[in-house]
Amino acid sequence: MAERKLTILQLLPALESGGVERGTLEIARGLVKAGHRSMVVSDGGQLVSRLTGQGSEHIRLPVGHKSVWSLRLVSRLRRLMVEEKIDIVHARSRLPAWLAWLAWRGMPPEQRPGFVTTVHGLYSIGRYSRIMTKGERVIAVSESARRYILDNYPKTDASHIRVIARGIDPDVYPFGFRPGDSWINRWYQDYPFLLERQVLTLPGRITRLKGHADFLHMLASLVQDGLPVYGLIVGGEDPRHRAYADELQHTVKKLGLDGRVTFTGHRMDLRDVLSMSNLVYSLSRKPESFGRTVCEALSLGVPVAGYDHGGVGETLARVYPYGRVPAGDVKALTATTRKLLEQPQQVDPAAFTSVQDMVDSTLAVYREVAP
Repeated sequence: MAERKLTILQLLPALESGGVERGTLEIARGLVKAGHRSMVVSDGGQLVSRLTGQGSEHIRLPVGHKSVWSLRLVSRLRRLMVEEKIDIVHARSRLPAWLAWLAWRGMPPEQRPGFVTTVHGLYSIGRYSRIMTKGERVIAVSESARRYILDNYPKTDASHIRVIARGIDPDVYPFGFRPGDSWINRWYQDYPFLLERQVLTLPGRITRLKGHADFLHMLASLVQDGLPVYGLIVGGEDPRHRAYADELQHTVKKLGLDGRVTFTGHRMDLRDVLSMSNLVYSLSRKPESFGRTVCEALSLGVPVAGYDHGGVGETLARVYPYGRVPAGDVKALTATTRKLLEQPQQVDPAAFTSVQDMVDSTLAVYREVAP
């Protein structure tokens, strides 16, 4: 007997860039491929065209705006759930989760869709974040995320938690990948100084938590020691964090790093950039629940140095323990980098959860709670 086709509604603040957004698109694409109806509610963004181009429907609502006026959206979301015969509501961020939960709770129990949440981050502890544990099933993106839930919200039913790691497409991130000649030629035309440098790359949006200052201080120490290194900071600048971006530029000048570091901005070819790096970094001061770029770099066979906590520490311990650094210890970070550059440790091929595995596991969770 053929499985019933489901109508899935995912909610997140916006569709700009980032791990939550990518995960939403990957699940949406997988749902459409499997013949299900995929709908996403967000306040829009540059990824909407990609989402709809893959066959999903997008409903634009300001579900990420932290305002009392956002409560007006509760009735609209409830009406959407009823009129579109939604089978599963999947909330991926705290404010959208609150709005969706209030809408869902206001429905007669026999009419409610299944309610699923994903804990993408190790959020600040409190009532506001507790909503992410209210799903009939709660997806944790790593074992670290699962421990975070149980340690901080002990009333959560552990039997409702499902650990589903974010997926890495082995066809997109194959071990030993190198970009094509035309890409490499363009790369060295844009950055000719990288030909004679060891390239150290820190991917991540320009926000204070990503550890850019630690990266710059490490880079300055290596430059002062005469190592032929060059730093790349790859990530988009959020207009809300303009002051922080200016602060980083001041730090570059203060440390004498002019001509030794480049802020590339957001790039759509991050895989290629990672593959051309000697070392990739993950330096978030706050533990991350997963750390997608760590898995992507290691999947390519590129060494990673990162702070040994959260999902990043979990991945490094399993795949590349040489890159583990005590969180916030810039001196140890510098020493680890110097050692890995002078005595490179090869990355061995490792198994990562594939995007298809992630989609299949998520669909299995949906079927557990579908009405």
